[in-house]
Amino acid sequence: MSSGQPSPARGLLVDKPAGVTSHDVVTEIRREHGGKVGHAGTLDPFATGLLVVLLGRATRLQRYLLELPKTYRATARLGWRSSTGDPDGELTETGRIPALLELPTGEIEQQVPMTSAVKVGGERLYRKAHRGESVETPTRRVTVYRAELTDSDAERATFEIECSSGTYIRTLIETLEDAYCETLRRTAIDDLGVPEETRKEITVEQLMHFLPERLLDVDEATAVSHGRPVQEPFDVPPDRVRLTHDGRLIAVARVDGENLQPEVVLV
Repeated sequence: MSSGQPSPARGLLVDKPAGVTSHDVVTEIRREHGGKVGHAGTLDPFATGLLVVLLGRATRLQRYLLELPKTYRATARLGWRSSTGDPDGELTETGRIPALLELPTGEIEQQVPMTSAVKVGGERLYRKAHRGESVETPTRRVTVYRAELTDSDAERATFEIECSSGTYIRTLIETLEDAYCETLRRTAIDDLGVPEETRKEITVEQLMHFLPERLLDVDEATAVSHGRPVQEPFDVPPDRVRLTHDGRLIAVARVDGENLQPEVVLV
């Protein structure tokens, strides 16, 4: 139960089990901790693995974490099809085993599935799908950095897939044609991995380590904490920079010429 004090900014690395939604996990953690709670990238109910949950002011960092690449282990059931591309759909055995167990890599275009949370006409597609509706879904360009076949037999094939944010693994598996994604586990987001325990607390400094760092002196830290910019010329400027003082993440700033303009202030 919340004490009435602002929740400290921090994160949780959660090993999500199958059979629950990402929203279910967030709701449970909100009941335990109170305050603002969100996540940095949903997982389908049938999927397991890494879910990054954000607490307190860390929820403001969601936009940066959503863009990070993801790594999955996916098992394809061969000789079958699913109406949803996963084990929760209507399953049909075809008996046709794909001749080539190879997934596309590089930049590809994917059709957004009806089971996704993307909004069309102001409503999430999965809500339309639950009512039995079917509409034309949008396409999106994603990047599959690698898709390695790690194990296979006459019934199943397992792949390790590293891809950009927004990639639908179910849709990727369906490129094998007579196959659907039977199991899916997210093993990493960038270099954050699944914790050995069910949950592991992580600092915002650890969460945002992928951004270049600018150390602040005392006066600069005070200015940034009030939303004022600091100066830093770059030969090749990045898009975003983390501003730190004495080991603490003060803010994330966007690069505007020689100014670092705070976008999200944590301290």
